[in-house]
Amino acid sequence: MKDKIHPKYIECTVTCGCGNSFATRATVKEMRIEICNTCHPFYTGKQKFVDTAGRVDRFKKKYAQAAANKG
Repeated sequence: MKDKIHPKYIECTVTCGCGNSFATRATVKEMRIEICNTCHPFYTGKQKFVDTAGRVDRFKKKYAQAAANKG
């Protein structure tokens, strides 16, 4: 590798929104993440349903009206 063209690879502290933190190596000193392996539903086995601004309800209402108009 050429000298002086690559960023420094230093120890990095990663902090999750749930409070978990761990050390790794990266080109930045600190990272903040929203979700990690201790709070992600895939790893915890807990299902988490997020309905953003009633999108599911709007979808059901829209297609219920279409079905009523059709037949």
